[in-house]
Amino acid sequence: MEGGAGSAGTRPAAVGTPGASSGATDAAADEAAIETRELRKAYGRIVALDGLTMTVPRGEVFGFLGPNGAGKTTAVKLLLGLSRPTAGDGRVLGAPLGDVGSRRRIGYLPELFRYQGWMSAREVLGLHCELARIPASGRKREIDDALELVGLAARADDQTETFSKGMQQRLGLGVALLGKPELIVLDEPTSALDPIGRQDVRAIIASLRERGTTVFLNSHLLTEVERVCDRVAIVDHGRVVAQLRMADLSHERGVRVRTGDIDRALAIAASFGTSRTDGRWLEVAGIAEESVPGLVRALVAAGIDVHEVAPARQTLEERFMALLGGDAPGDVPTDGAESKTPVEPGR
Repeated sequence: MEGGAGSAGTRPAAVGTPGASSGATDAAADEAAIETRELRKAYGRIVALDGLTMTVPRGEVFGFLGPNGAGKTTAVKLLLGLSRPTAGDGRVLGAPLGDVGSRRRIGYLPELFRYQGWMSAREVLGLHCELARIPASGRKREIDDALELVGLAARADDQTETFSKGMQQRLGLGVALLGKPELIVLDEPTSALDPIGRQDVRAIIASLRERGTTVFLNSHLLTEVERVCDRVAIVDHGRVVAQLRMADLSHERGVRVRTGDIDRALAIAASFGTSRTDGRWLEVAGIAEESVPGLVRALVAAGIDVHEVAPARQTLEERFMALLGGDAPGDVPTDGAESKTPVEPGR
């Protein structure tokens, strides 16, 4: 468990009033959780979104990726009804953007939030149960379940001003889970956590998927997204430039060969697939598994030493950089000039 003192001021936020998803109809279950068509948002002459079109299936973990200033934060605000589009339209949980009824079925963890330091974790969750209009008879169970799920049961009655940033992040996640929402929007949920905390969040996201909850994950941490997401959208300049299934990405395999005389090896490998080298390893993409022994034989027959052969696949970071160029987003926590003011409760 993480410890240490952390500063606290205002409370975190969640949008709408999350309610239990057990009443969802079969027809609703067949709908996409989120659909947008040519969604546009301009602030005067500044265009933050320019024709955002994407589909988020229900019950999946969906990663929303892009470089700084791509419009990710603006898109989240529109999906949650915190801002109105300039043009285009969209639906969330089968209802138009901003619909009050659909907001009641959404949980939200913003990137920046704060708590009143004198409140305990249990009191923070209790307050949000009231804001979410969860019946009083079920609040204790909701609070206990949330505390247990995010690993704060032992600190339930401690003041949040004694919590580390990572512990506050866990509590914010607990707030987003209150009421068992059908859709949970997480904005950089692991950015403040240590490796153990990130592993815990991955486990929580996996459990949400198992119970059929849709998770919309806005993150710069490509390795985290690659581990937990079923599908991703890559957005640039306010438009989706690619929407990928992670299963498809993992199947785009090749082979890596550590060999001598890399230049000659590169020429030979070109007849087996798309080849490249980093100066030490030869990588061949698109080669069939049954063709790998033939590649090795060709290299050896040419008098080239083969030291090691290993499977390879394109990573999400490599695909991201191939699509957008430049640097992968890494740990950069901001989204251009878009507002990063800590969010107040808005259920």
